[in-house]
Amino acid sequence: MTTPENAITSAVTPARPGGNAARTLSPDFVGNTPRTLDELAAWTSRKTEAPLDPDLPIIDAHHHLFDDERGKYLAPEMLAEIASGHNIVATVFLQHKTAYLTSGPEALRPVGEVAFAADVARATAGQGVRLCEGIVGHADLTSGDDVVPALEALLEAGQGRLKGIRHGTTWDAGRAGHGRSIERRHLLSDPTFHKGFAQLSRYGLSFDAWIFHPQLASLEDLLKAFPETPVVLNHCGGILGVEPHTDRAAVFATWQQSIQTLATYPNLRVKLGGLGMLYGGHDFHLQAEPPSSLALADTWRPYIDACIDAFGPDRAMFESNFPVDKQSCGYGVLWNAFKRIAQPYTSAERAALFHDTAQAFYRLG
Repeated sequence: MTTPENAITSAVTPARPGGNAARTLSPDFVGNTPRTLDELAAWTSRKTEAPLDPDLPIIDAHHHLFDDERGKYLAPEMLAEIASGHNIVATVFLQHKTAYLTSGPEALRPVGEVAFAADVARATAGQGVRLCEGIVGHADLTSGDDVVPALEALLEAGQGRLKGIRHGTTWDAGRAGHGRSIERRHLLSDPTFHKGFAQLSRYGLSFDAWIFHPQLASLEDLLKAFPETPVVLNHCGGILGVEPHTDRAAVFATWQQSIQTLATYPNLRVKLGGLGMLYGGHDFHLQAEPPSSLALADTWRPYIDACIDAFGPDRAMFESNFPVDKQSCGYGVLWNAFKRIAQPYTSAERAALFHDTAQAFYRLG
């Protein structure tokens, strides 16, 4: 487990394999992270933009920190992104199997990640942004009632910053595949999962739902069963654009209908982002030059507008999903794209989308 002194620059994970050589990218989908962070830093540096509306307060509602075979992205790297000029006032750290404990009961190993993120928050305090002010950890909800000791340990490790749990359930029979530990398509409907999920409200915890768009109906079952538990849908609902989901118009129509149905459940919120992931089938990562915020906004606007139309600004929040979305663009350019998309909304609505909704949902100071 890290300490406050070393949390900024280290993560309790095995040393990553060497090698950051550039590689030729295939136009076929070969995974969500084909380039290392060093390669991405060189590529995204070719397109920088002055921040639009630089004083607008932003809570980055979803980012990761890790140090693995993809490269190092810890507090210094995140703070360097934030230095691009946007007014990021706070961030929410999402679980990513970072700094897990390497010994002890398997169910308690995610406690190391929450302790790591809490230490980052303490170690970076006073640097102009409240990094990891909110933390979303992982607990195995398929353990049913036995998840309680893990939840209590996570809360203690979070030092008051643990706000919710994410148990990723992405699964697709096509090229997108499934999450690293997911073997069942309809995990959200599993009775044992429901028993574990039922414990969240007892501890005042929310749930981050990470699923692909063909699975959205299973989230409706969960919302019906647990109307008292706050849930936020990650990444606009995980819109797929890789085989067999390559008919973009048909995918959009199916996805939009699901979004409109889910929005009728008042305990659900949506995160606006994750559209730079390669699962979506867009080809920005194949271009010699990174996209501008105008290009990103033109591509992403239909999805984000559909989410805002369904949920309203007071139930939607922008997220960077960095560094995962760095496969498609730079951090500052991403926020400019979001600001372009949000330009038609009122100042109060923009405040909700960029700051207030995330602050309220994650109970941030």
